[in-house]
Amino acid sequence: MKRQIALAVILIYALAGNRLQAQNTQNGGGVTVTAEAVPGSFPLVQAGQAAPIFIDAKDAEVVRIAAEALSEDMKMVTGFKAEIRKGGQKQLSNIPVIIGTIGQSELINQLVEKKALQVQEITGKWESYSVAVVEKPFANVAKALVVAGSDPRGTAFGVFELSRRMGVSPWYWWADAKPAHKENLFVTAGTLVQGPPSVKYRGIFLNDEDWGLQPWAAQNMDKDIKDIGPNTYARIFELLLRLKANLIWPAMHPSTKAFFHYPGNPETADDYAILVGTSHAEPMLRNNVDEWNEKTMGSFDYFSNQKAVQAYWEHRVREAQNLEAIYTMGMRGVHDSGMKGAKNTAEAATMLEKIISHQRDLLKKHVSKNVTAVPQVFTAYKEVLEIYDHGLKLPEDITLVWPDDNFGYIHRLSNPQEQMRAGGSGVYYHASYWGRPHDYLWLSSTHPSLIREEMMKAYHLKSNQLWVLNVGDIKPLEHNIDLFLDMAYDAKAFQNGNSAEQHLQQWVSEVFGEEKAAIISPVLWEYYQLAFERKPEFMGWSRTEPTTQTNYTAYNHFYYGDEAQKRLDRYEALEKQVKILRGQMDAKDADAFYQLVYYPVVGASLMNKKFLYRDKSHLYAQQNRASASDYAQLAKQAYDEIAVETNYYNHQLANGKWEGMMSMKPRDLPAYQEPLIPEIKIGTSSKWGIAPEGFVTADSSLVAGPSLQLPTFQPWGSQSYFVDLFLSGNEPVSWKVTTSDKWIKLTTQKGKLNSGLGEKQQRIWVSIDWGKAPKKPESTGYITFKGAGQKFRVAVKAANPEEFAELAFYKGFMENNGHVSIFAGNFSRKTERQAKGWELVEGLGHSGKSLMALPLQVSVLTEPKSLKEQAPVVEYDFYSLSEAAPTVSVFTLPTHPVTTGYSMRYGVSIDDSPVEVVDFKTVGRSEEWKVNVLENRAKRQVKFAPLNKGKHTLKIYLLDPGVVLDYITIDLGGLKRAYSIIPETVK
Repeated sequence: MKRQIALAVILIYALAGNRLQAQNTQNGGGVTVTAEAVPGSFPLVQAGQAAPIFIDAKDAEVVRIAAEALSEDMKMVTGFKAEIRKGGQKQLSNIPVIIGTIGQSELINQLVEKKALQVQEITGKWESYSVAVVEKPFANVAKALVVAGSDPRGTAFGVFELSRRMGVSPWYWWADAKPAHKENLFVTAGTLVQGPPSVKYRGIFLNDEDWGLQPWAAQNMDKDIKDIGPNTYARIFELLLRLKANLIWPAMHPSTKAFFHYPGNPETADDYAILVGTSHAEPMLRNNVDEWNEKTMGSFDYFSNQKAVQAYWEHRVREAQNLEAIYTMGMRGVHDSGMKGAKNTAEAATMLEKIISHQRDLLKKHVSKNVTAVPQVFTAYKEVLEIYDHGLKLPEDITLVWPDDNFGYIHRLSNPQEQMRAGGSGVYYHASYWGRPHDYLWLSSTHPSLIREEMMKAYHLKSNQLWVLNVGDIKPLEHNIDLFLDMAYDAKAFQNGNSAEQHLQQWVSEVFGEEKAAIISPVLWEYYQLAFERKPEFMGWSRTEPTTQTNYTAYNHFYYGDEAQKRLDRYEALEKQVKILRGQMDAKDADAFYQLVYYPVVGASLMNKKFLYRDKSHLYAQQNRASASDYAQLAKQAYDEIAVETNYYNHQLANGKWEGMMSMKPRDLPAYQEPLIPEIKIGTSSKWGIAPEGFVTADSSLVAGPSLQLPTFQPWGSQSYFVDLFLSGNEPVSWKVTTSDKWIKLTTQKGKLNSGLGEKQQRIWVSIDWGKAPKKPESTGYITFKGAGQKFRVAVKAANPEEFAELAFYKGFMENNGHVSIFAGNFSRKTERQAKGWELVEGLGHSGKSLMALPLQVSVLTEPKSLKEQAPVVEYDFYSLSEAAPTVSVFTLPTHPVTTGYSMRYGVSIDDSPVEVVDFKTVGRSEEWKVNVLENRAKRQVKFAPLNKGKHTLKIYLLDPGVVLDYITIDLGGLKRAYSIIPETVK
């Protein structure tokens, strides 16, 4: 264990170095901040003295804000605050920190003129900066630390990068991530240059704030207006600057007044140099939910009420003409509904063209005569995409923003023609969502690898003008936000398939230190893996039905080692780890740990316990297990514990700082309610019983009769199966078990069932000692259970066909109890053709290692007959032990066609059979799409003619780019129903 931790620590150090190297230019290796002096370093804080910070009074307000923040950060780390001074060269101290914007700071301009500061790499570029230690920049100055920006935001970014390297996390306030104390701070000699960013406009959309951000802000931040106001936005804007973001789409639900309702909001945005935009449903910086009054203004309908709508928009454009803003163009209905008035799509497209023309006239009139210089976006969200596809003529300078499907899968991206547009394109992406088929507003549950895969796909297809992330209440999406904005700023650092996991490790190390990160980051990765299989919010299996027996989960409790219990065990292991870690955290890290790790992990675990224990209660009652009542109690206990943890979050965490922020039941959906357990009735005609794995009927009742047996054991695949022993009556039962053969192994051979909580049933595991098992195709032995005058016998079959020469040396996938399970990343062979192929992506998918069809823009094959000769192919060898007609199920991520020129096709064949082409493209919000996004997978089945016993090869051919293969099953007559990915059957 110690060796594993040590290796993980080494990895984190390496990751930090790689990240630093990726951010530095070739000119000097960059700068680092150390606690010890090294030759040539600049003493930022030394011996109780902080170097004074000099800014220019004429520079932008955001530069002053950043300088003040840096001073506070220095105090946070060392206890000593820097003095902020405004003055020229003569006022400089011997070792000053000089912060300023090229062209706006006299000191910076003088350094450039003297050639003491090299800024050619950033001059004239967007949001770029340099941080440099300069020797003897002026006659009266021995050494200076200079932060220079190409523009005011670039300057602020440079300042906050310095803070980050001092050890101050961007989340120091929003997640109480306190930095480690250092007595001194030194900046090493050299120059750091960063920028321009990979994506021009990068920001967040505050949304669905009704249950967290708005009530919290009203109670704690902007008490005078009891709403989200300037104090709240100041904290949000500081966070954005620390994350090198520059854009806000403000909160806009009915609970919140419009951003412009409070004059302090746009003024604060201006001070922090944050661009203001509005969501896909809010054109021209308007908040229709709050600002459009149908009683006094009429219908929000451009067909019938154009004059009023036009005046409504013009008022805002005039009001915001001096504000740095991005204008949403076009028109939809109030609050995420379709545009009123149009009889059909063609009429809607014609009217939208007219609307956009009128909107641009307003921008010409009030903002800039050169309307192409005014940032404008058009988001093809929901029905707007159909209108766009109907031939809408969009001005070339407007940025075309592609949305995801609300569940993390981008609908589509720019084709080669669209990539040539002057306005470029961008992405609106969700990490939180309110709507069908199910909300996910409670916890952070979007897998980092999915975010990386989708957003890097967008970047490679030149969607790099704007990225906006729907973050709900901000909390608890801290890591998703950090990852998204880090990618937006420096996409090139995320080229590797496992870069999302590396980022998580580095992020955790920045907050908790390298040693703790070695333990915490795997916990969070497993948390995201479990959420990818099924989000905690989706465990109710219905958005509208109450949590009763009508909507049990799809997890199987009786096959594949009890997949429901396996999920519970994984969560239980995470719970135990975070509870132990909580007691080991330094006092300064306690609040951050609770917010970033403990609450989401424990909350997700308890939500799963609530539903899966409820399921066990119902299913075990059908089998006359007295333990059904225990599981009912555990389900209710899980709900109660969620309430306890949420109460702590709101009232005790950080001395009550987050009161009102966390809701355990946003929108009061049934999934969040207390589980309703039907009346439990247990038949007591028998004192006790047993339930071998897999021996149940379709309704989960036990199979009647004496001929009980376990699934057949084979030397590959599952190596153990369970038998449950359970009470039906109230009297204790002592039991013992014997085996007919020495090759049958049991975890225990005797025990006692009691009526106490957790004592009403016991699970024993059966396995085979293959060294003692007969070497023949099938051997049968028996396990006999006795107790309280009852006797049960379970057959145990072991197939050990090593006598066949071919099988003795075979290595590959094997049939096991009538099925084969394959993870796509564990292929036997793959062949690229025409510079195309299946590329391995680590960390992605249910299997944790997927194959993606790349590159993203290729010519596609349209003639199925040519697939075998021309299409790239991946192959999987498998061995069939039975003569059966296989059904192949291929599971992919439910991605959408990359551009309009593609679909979601691939080909499947076995051996020399013809290639069957399948397509998993979904249209609109179909029922299939709803299932796909809730499960994070798309399934296609292909049936083949009967196979002979022996070795075969499954082949999957690449047709359309962007297809992501996750895992595959081959049903040879024995595949059982399961929700989780089935363990691989491999020899």
